[in-house]
Amino acid sequence: MFGPAGYAYVFLIYGMHFHLNLVTGSAGEPHAVLIRALEPTVGLEVMAARRGMDRSRRELTNGPGKVCQALNVTKREYGADLCGSSPLYLTDGPRPRRVARATRIGVDYAGEWASRPWRFFDPDSAYVSDASRARGQNAR
Repeated sequence: MFGPAGYAYVFLIYGMHFHLNLVTGSAGEPHAVLIRALEPTVGLEVMAARRGMDRSRRELTNGPGKVCQALNVTKREYGADLCGSSPLYLTDGPRPRRVARATRIGVDYAGEWASRPWRFFDPDSAYVSDASRARGQNAR
């Protein structure tokens, strides 16, 4: 997480689920964005096989551990250049999206920082993780 922007920071949580972060700060600054969900547009059959479910289910990629399982992200992707030519990379989506914001999930321990609206998502996507917490949030 202290590396340069554009690289993957992958960690294991609860000894069983990988989570993927996109490092966003300068080298030496611990800034990253947790990828909590994604709306799959390609590779659905492969993702569904990895997750053991039908490709049409929103649970396919609506949580950080689910995203990593669907994409087969493990510790081997730690440090991958997501802006380069690694097998895991960022790309533009198929259409412009609205962006809404809400408080983050699972950071109750963070004191005053827990209430910051630092969770950004597409309010129209069925794949938003913990959609019940996203309802009623303002789109920008």
